[in-house]
Amino acid sequence: MSTENPAESPTGKGTARTKRADAVRNQQTLLAAAAEVFVTSGVDAPIRQIAAKAGVGMGTIYRHFPTRADLVAAVYRHQIEACAEAGPRLLAEAETPFDALRRWIDLFVDFLVTKHGLADALQSDSSRFTALHTYFLDRLGPVCAELLAAAVDSGDIRPGTQPYELMRGIGNLCIGRDSDPRYDPRRLIELLLLGLKQPRQT
Repeated sequence: MSTENPAESPTGKGTARTKRADAVRNQQTLLAAAAEVFVTSGVDAPIRQIAAKAGVGMGTIYRHFPTRADLVAAVYRHQIEACAEAGPRLLAEAETPFDALRRWIDLFVDFLVTKHGLADALQSDSSRFTALHTYFLDRLGPVCAELLAAAVDSGDIRPGTQPYELMRGIGNLCIGRDSDPRYDPRRLIELLLLGLKQPRQT
């Protein structure tokens, strides 16, 4: 009789890798669903609403994320990565660099809506909030810079706009969106983007 441990056999290792991959994929699906709920209903949305959106039981969410702060922080990181990875893809897919910038900013705004509830969700854990904010700037600043540079090089927008000031300005426009249903920051952000456009030569 073979004494080979299935977990150590090639088949066992493959099974273990598959299970890990499935677990990661399931967690990403859960985080994507939570992000959608947070964008539409805020970070205080009921956990059952997130579970229904993700197609899982509430116990599954609590097993991965014991507290709401854990879930919100994980969604925050998930959205940062999604925004960072979208930049190069949009540049490759969009008709113009300006269109890529506009579509990326639309994703960025969805992310900012969630971000505005982060401090309250983490409450007194200021070091955790600071670390996430630093991660946010380190990951998204270079992506925004790449999109701006491409739009400038193509002649779509004026030169001189700094990535941080654009991200900060958009963030400021998003403040108050949750507390005032009459306010839609996307309309003002569209005006901001139009203001960046290079005037056509006549």
